[in-house]
Amino acid sequence: MPQAPIKNPVTLVILGMILRVLVWSMMLLSILANVGVDITALVASLGVGGIAIALAVQTVLSDVFASLSIGFDKPFEIGDFVVFNDVAGTIEHIGLKTTRIRSLSGEQIVCANAQLLQQTIHNYKRMQTRRIVFTFGVATATPPEKLRLIGDMVKKIITDVGETQFDRAHLLAFDQDRLTYEVVHIVNTADYNKYMDIQQEINIRIIEKLIENDIELALPSLVVRAPVQVEETREYSNNADAKDADNRVIQ
Repeated sequence: MPQAPIKNPVTLVILGMILRVLVWSMMLLSILANVGVDITALVASLGVGGIAIALAVQTVLSDVFASLSIGFDKPFEIGDFVVFNDVAGTIEHIGLKTTRIRSLSGEQIVCANAQLLQQTIHNYKRMQTRRIVFTFGVATATPPEKLRLIGDMVKKIITDVGETQFDRAHLLAFDQDRLTYEVVHIVNTADYNKYMDIQQEINIRIIEKLIENDIELALPSLVVRAPVQVEETREYSNNADAKDADNRVIQ
């Protein structure tokens, strides 16, 4: 059976407030009209006063209307994991003026609703799949016939792991100390921990297959050049000693 849409409490609160204000305003104007008060001037003065009040509380009203927009449009809901700018965390509370986010490090981040809607928000809770791109390198001395095996080898590994869709695997670049392969695949899960388990299994199987086919993984290399110390030859030393002796004789 289809589930009923979840009602946003913030939207209900705002709509309730607006409805109450309208009802009480109409009741007050009706009462004043019944007792003989000319409400035309009163309505005009209320309009001017309302504009002044609106200008005074412009920031607050913008946040309130932003919360109303969040309630109707639902770019995120309580429990969603969102990322924007340098903020990453889970939505804990959506209020009339602010939204509270629990960050990965544990602290609570409070954002004004109007400013929040001006950001480009990444909602990872609604992500259904992940496109993964990773690279690895093999030794530059690997023969071409073995290089041709790597693409099909990686394709079979990714297909066999499950919950993945293989896209491509190619020899990407000739780097200084390795031949770099680029692999692209899709993980059919939004769960981050499960994605990491799948990627770890793929990496381990690639290492096993490379070892099985005598293909060496490229490891970072460090070249150290030490200064060469040149020793004086004995001939030069003897000539210098003889020269010093001649100088002493002349003196």
